[in-house]
Amino acid sequence: MIKSKTSLSILVHVVLSILALSCLIPFFILLMSSLSSETSLLRYGYSLFPKEWSLKAYEFLWMRRVMLLQAYGITILITTVGTIVSLTITSLIAYALSRRDFPLARIVTFIVFFTMLFNGGLVPTYLIYTQVIGVKNTLFGLLLPGLLMNGFNVLIMRTFFVQNIPVEVLESAHIDGAGHFRTFFRIALPLSYPILATIGLLVAVGYWNDWYNGFIFLTDTSLFNIQSVLNRMLSDIRFIATNPVGGAISAAVAANMPSVSIRMAIAIIAVVPLLTVYAFFQKYFVKGIAVGAVKG
Repeated sequence: MIKSKTSLSILVHVVLSILALSCLIPFFILLMSSLSSETSLLRYGYSLFPKEWSLKAYEFLWMRRVMLLQAYGITILITTVGTIVSLTITSLIAYALSRRDFPLARIVTFIVFFTMLFNGGLVPTYLIYTQVIGVKNTLFGLLLPGLLMNGFNVLIMRTFFVQNIPVEVLESAHIDGAGHFRTFFRIALPLSYPILATIGLLVAVGYWNDWYNGFIFLTDTSLFNIQSVLNRMLSDIRFIATNPVGGAISAAVAANMPSVSIRMAIAIIAVVPLLTVYAFFQKYFVKGIAVGAVKG
């Protein structure tokens, strides 16, 4: 019996290891493609090991390092501020909805759930943000649209508060004279690190990968985040490769431009910071999803 359990455990570990390695294969191909020459990619396609090594894609990015570093700085600023403020708003609403003595809990819960199903549409949203709030060509155009609460995150955090923070602990704090805000910040939040890390990671990934808000709210390239810069760079490369102008010199430049490998290099520099951060939050992320999931 013990031997069969050991064999089953070994088999499970082997299968899971194979699955984990298979998840790394696409990223490895992405990295190798960014280090391949343009001709080898066009001739042989993608492979685990380049037929011809080349750093032209990264040389292309290095020549634009000032613009990329500025975009990285804006992205880090927006991601940091947006994640902190969004976590604060989400946790405050979720904590209020988790309290049995909150008289408007059902109404607010309905409003939160309603936002998950319906929105105002692109045109009204654009008009409100640009003409009423005035976020066009400001950093608030990258911050505010993602700052407003996400109904899914609120419901996950509310479920965590209900199922994992004993009511008796909160009531004892009130008996000792603690108000709602003191109870929230001194008791509820310190017990909520797993769900805070989970929601924070989801929000941070959303801010980091956001290119849409920059696309519709920004025309000033000095305010672009990293995704907007990379998207503009891809558009410029695609235009030059398909519409060379200026004679034979421009045609030669377009022909030698690493239009395929540059896409892979752009994907690498965009995803590596997220992979680095995820390595530190993985245990909290898994635990937070498990204990904070909405259960039927």
